Amino acid sequence: MGPGRLSQSLLLRCRRAAAAVGAARCRGGPLSARPLSAAGVRLRAPQRPPGRGEPPRAGGGGRWKEVAGAGGDEEDEEEEVEEEEEDAELEELLGPSPLAVEPGAQRVAVVHPAVKWGPKKPPLTRAELQIAEAVALIDTLQNWTVLEKIIIPTKNPDKKFIFGKGNFQALTEKIKKLPHVTAVFLNVERISSLTKKELEDAWGVKVFDRYTVVLHIFRCNARTKEAKLQIALAEIPLLRSNLKNDVSRLDQQRGGSRYIMGSGETFMEAQNRILKEKELKIRNALEKLRRKRSLLRTQRRKREFPIISVMGYTNCGKTTLIKALTGEAGLQPRDQLFATLDITAHAGYLPSHMAVIYVDTIGFLTDLPHNLVESFSATLEEVAYSDLIVHVRDITHPETILQKATVLSVLKNLNLPSHLLDSMVEVHNKVDLIERYKPTEENALAISALHGHGLEELKEEIEKKILTATGKKILTVNVNLEGPQLSWLYKEATVQEVEVMPEDGTARVKVIIGNSAFGRYRNLFPNSKIFMP
Repeated sequence: MGPGRLSQSLLLRCRRAAAAVGAARCRGGPLSARPLSAAGVRLRAPQRPPGRGEPPRAGGGGRWKEVAGAGGDEEDEEEEVEEEEEDAELEELLGPSPLAVEPGAQRVAVVHPAVKWGPKKPPLTRAELQIAEAVALIDTLQNWTVLEKIIIPTKNPDKKFIFGKGNFQALTEKIKKLPHVTAVFLNVERISSLTKKELEDAWGVKVFDRYTVVLHIFRCNARTKEAKLQIALAEIPLLRSNLKNDVSRLDQQRGGSRYIMGSGETFMEAQNRILKEKELKIRNALEKLRRKRSLLRTQRRKREFPIISVMGYTNCGKTTLIKALTGEAGLQPRDQLFATLDITAHAGYLPSHMAVIYVDTIGFLTDLPHNLVESFSATLEEVAYSDLIVHVRDITHPETILQKATVLSVLKNLNLPSHLLDSMVEVHNKVDLIERYKPTEENALAISALHGHGLEELKEEIEKKILTATGKKILTVNVNLEGPQLSWLYKEATVQEVEVMPEDGTARVKVIIGNSAFGRYRNLFPNSKIFMP
């Protein structure tokens, strides 16, 4: 009664969950090549459960196969027609963006406005660290290269030209002396379209703000319909801003004639109406995907697999940690910002052989524009339905305290249940790069996801928190080997140990069992002896 039989039972149940998660698929056209679910969630197979106390072996199972539904051929055909109609509408919404950055190489000068005093001075950081993160954003983009880093002091980065007159002139002269530079990345959250145009006229090159660069990174990394729709939604405020600038310029050219012939509405009103209609269509499409995800979530809940959301600042090592916890060979962590944009789900085992699902989420960033966070709330809301949050920190980063504050601030703004925030497990990653590191925060766990240090302690802590959060019980039951109890327990619970007593044809079975399964067991086998620890 070893882990081999246990593995078969758990794999069968995980396959059913995977079928539920992958039931609705992206179809057709350039939107996808059918690898992802409509909800933006992918589920990977866990490896065979390890022996007790052993770490997971590398080279875990491949991707789950899609399982056919129970509906008839006519229902399938109707669903396919409906999906094709939806995809046609989505293709129109997700067509080429007018805000998309032109393809090709960019040679960039990164300019950071440093506020050295006053209420606008950011806490817990310094200008050198802020410009280093800005450089990391540019390095994330293929064929983009940083040629120059410039820190310029300013009293108020919110004014029109960001800098004072003297500093602006000095900066303009410096940029014009850089003939190979094709773009300037101004490391501020957002600049107006009017300011952007005037800066481009003054400097003679393209100008990007933080919003534009992060949005471009998202656009490059988006794979699912949901991610692409959320990016399209995040573009709406920029399109509205650009519209005001365009209308102002057209008014000057037309001498004040702003009405579209025969329509009774101005150009501004017509364009605003088109944008509102587009925004409504995007929100409706996202709502459909949200409803599908809610249904899939309900199906997962019925199977009682605990869900663990792994969160943290971008590039802190979330994907590397999930790979280490699950042994999934197909996971390929990348050393870049926002490598994970779509939510992905990966099945693994805890020390007791309990099957769980780890959810890899989008990373966070300091000064991530509010509209961008709001647009991705549909993806982040999945976290609210987790049983546990694991907060991963890159403890080697010089701004690790600021990064922690950023993540906690976003999590609080998501209106998560208080018990999720209170039970959160904090993980200090990359401790192999710091000699004799010991966490100063209470209850924080030091690990190296890359080298496997501290993973057993982390899995034990996760298991303890999951048992508390889910109300699962660890108990021992006495079963008759000639009856169906043992088979039922393998199917509906996590069997940890089986001690056979051949003299009377019974066995003592130690299991982890959920509340609903325990209730069903007592109803089905009322005479079974149960021993609580």
